[in-house]
Amino acid sequence: MDFIKKLHEKHIQASADNYPPTSAVSNWTTHVLLTLFPEQSKTKCVTVEALEEAMANMEAELIHLLNLMVDKLPKDAEGLAKDFIAKIPDIYEDLSEDVQAILNGDPAAKSEYEVIRAYPGFYAIAFYRIAHALHQLNIPLIPRMITECAHSKTGIDIHPGAVIAPSFFIDHGTGIVIGETCVIGRGVKIYQGVTLGALSVAKEMAETKRHPTIEENVVIYSGATILGGKTIIGRDSVIGGNVWLTKSIEPNSMVYYTPQIKFKVAEASE
Repeated sequence: MDFIKKLHEKHIQASADNYPPTSAVSNWTTHVLLTLFPEQSKTKCVTVEALEEAMANMEAELIHLLNLMVDKLPKDAEGLAKDFIAKIPDIYEDLSEDVQAILNGDPAAKSEYEVIRAYPGFYAIAFYRIAHALHQLNIPLIPRMITECAHSKTGIDIHPGAVIAPSFFIDHGTGIVIGETCVIGRGVKIYQGVTLGALSVAKEMAETKRHPTIEENVVIYSGATILGGKTIIGRDSVIGGNVWLTKSIEPNSMVYYTPQIKFKVAEASE
């Protein structure tokens, strides 16, 4: 019974915390994505008026979500929603560059339509860019909920606080982790299993830069781990698969891991 009482207190406490449900946040983010990239949906806005209505509904839905947590906001919900809508053109332009980066960088990609409709890297980046815009407005929790929706669907974990320039290419993507204070320049290409993380997870480091900086046009192959807020990967460098880095490297560098592999040929039986 003591456990039941303890659990009951937790339920009462949770009911007092007014945050929007995860499903509502996911649905709203999907609405944003479908409005910007109709390739994702069978439903199209075939007139200017229909598109204007879709944008107005997007703003109204965001106001509703924000009003569920109004006491935790930095300003009124209506003002924050308008600030987000003002960021939509930049989000669209950045994502359009991301699509081109994927199309140009992956020989298997046949069209923009295929990238937008079928690539998990694009889906994760799109959810990140929407979440990052909200994060910049100091809206609590919702940005993290958005990136976690993409994480659960794609296996790609991008913190909304990370700063990622356009023309970003995630290939395959499963197992990628990009930390909160990571900074990524233009034209970066990352393969599956890459971790851009922190050297330490001490709580007192919460307000410091804990994650690496990746400069322009860097390629990071699968399984590489790059750690530390002071670690800078210089532009136009290539980081090979399974490399472990905790210090900076100069631009135009190539870093690779060479395992020692031994083969034994079985003797043929007579």
